Amino acid sequence: MYDDLRGKTAIVTGSSKGIGRAVAERFGQEGMNVVVNYHGDEDGANQAAENIRQAGGKAIVIQADVSKKEEIQKLLDAALSEFGGLDVMVNNSGFSKPQPFHEMEEDTWRSVIDVNLTGTFLGGQVALRHMLENNIKGSIINMSSVHQQIPKPSDSHYAASKGGIKLLTETMALEYAAKGIRVNAIAPGTIDTERNEDTKPENEARQMKKIPMQSFGKPEEIAAAAAWLASKEASYVTGTTLFVDGGMTLYPSQLEL
Repeated sequence: MYDDLRGKTAIVTGSSKGIGRAVAERFGQEGMNVVVNYHGDEDGANQAAENIRQAGGKAIVIQADVSKKEEIQKLLDAALSEFGGLDVMVNNSGFSKPQPFHEMEEDTWRSVIDVNLTGTFLGGQVALRHMLENNIKGSIINMSSVHQQIPKPSDSHYAASKGGIKLLTETMALEYAAKGIRVNAIAPGTIDTERNEDTKPENEARQMKKIPMQSFGKPEEIAAAAAWLASKEASYVTGTTLFVDGGMTLYPSQLEL
């Protein structure tokens, strides 16, 4: 637990399920005020908020489409109205629609880029403006992926969005470091979430060959990284991507040589 996080306020986009929900609930365990955001899963968002309250934090639930500036602003307005400020912004929302590159519709490309990359840009911009105007030495955490580094066939839009998040994070960090605002990214590997459960039985053995630690990660392990990055324990960390991937980016095929 990080005592300095108690009473601080965070927005976590896409926090009705999976990694985002785990991050929001971990922040609740830290005694934080959390704006739980959802797009379609209201029940999941409400359950996350209830778990946060039971853990000792405070929570409100707000529906918003992170690809739209006015919707992101709605999240900040809710944080200010309910909790009086914003200290931590977690741009977590993201998704993919796998499709071979040569068959990909422009609308499919745009939908993934709009949420994953533009949503991160908008969330970061809204948070930064508030922090600058109020002299808040806050923390912005962008959720990336091992696929900011590893190409992902049939997911070119997803890989492009995560590669963009890498340099967006680094550029934001460099631009605002002197203001005391830290900007970092987390790059999860294969995490045991709802998103992976549908294909897990037939793909598990193949996927395990890519992971030196021979296990899928847990959402709570990503949440632990987010809590650390948000805390004063990481006060000298900015512009980095923290890979939480069981060694997936270490090219485990080299073990076969």
